[in-house]
Amino acid sequence: IQQVFKQLFYMINAVALNNLLLRKDVCSWSTGMQLRFNISQLEEWLHGKNLQQSGAAQTLEPLIQAAQLLQLKKKTSEDAEAICSLCTSLTTQQIVKILNLYTPVNEFEERVTVAFIRNIQKHLEERNDPPQLLLDFKHTFPVLFPFNPSAITMDSIHLPASLNLDFLNKV
Repeated sequence: IQQVFKQLFYMINAVALNNLLLRKDVCSWSTGMQLRFNISQLEEWLHGKNLQQSGAAQTLEPLIQAAQLLQLKKKTSEDAEAICSLCTSLTTQQIVKILNLYTPVNEFEERVTVAFIRNIQKHLEERNDPPQLLLDFKHTFPVLFPFNPSAITMDSIHLPASLNLDFLNKV
């Protein structure tokens, strides 16, 4: 069950983040607020179902950081440093794309300046990110089966002759 929800939450993360990276109309402060609220609802649900150890919440980390990126101030060099230290699960390309697509919804917000985006790029130069913009929503995690040792010892097993396993020897 834990592995199923980890996979499901990864798919939610990938589809939502890919939509955010491809649609200018959803890159705004209010969308960041809405995303963060919805993610917190998912995290509470995981906690209520005792699935917090499944790793499902960790798969949402890029989406959480993208939502926070939409909500942060984007003006000064200190803001750029804060963004760079906060957005560790996002690639440089993803951060820059979200900043380029950021669209103010009301008159209190401003577009992100080209100088600020260049400042972010300068701060993130040393990162060795893969050149990947979109997440692979078809990625599947390996299925892990727990090992439960048997209480029966091997020397107490009787192999029927009808199985034709005469080549096996007891050691």
